[in-house]
Amino acid sequence: MSELQYRTSGDYLIPDLSLSETTEMPLGKYGRMRKTYLKEHRPVLFSNLLLTEQLYPHLREIEREAQNRLETMMPRLMQAAGITEIMKAENPMQWVGLMNNCKAQAEETILSELIYS
Repeated sequence: MSELQYRTSGDYLIPDLSLSETTEMPLGKYGRMRKTYLKEHRPVLFSNLLLTEQLYPHLREIEREAQNRLETMMPRLMQAAGITEIMKAENPMQWVGLMNNCKAQAEETILSELIYS
């Protein structure tokens, strides 16, 4: 960050504030959820991250970590629930229900550990 510059407006000195140019990639589901949580429940941290230009790197890191955890947890949860490709072929409705349960369990963990902390 460079030294703060001021401009005169009437009798007042007003700081010339601007953010540096960054490439803003679209956020995924978890990044958007984290942003909403910070904005609504942690406004000081949100403002701090925004003003120091660390908000979007933080949100991208949360998104990446959440996706990694989901990919890591799902196979273990599927194995624990006994979900197999044979079940998928023989009883697709049961397979879908069990898969939804596993994803909900994984997402609950991700939300509590990453998003709402």
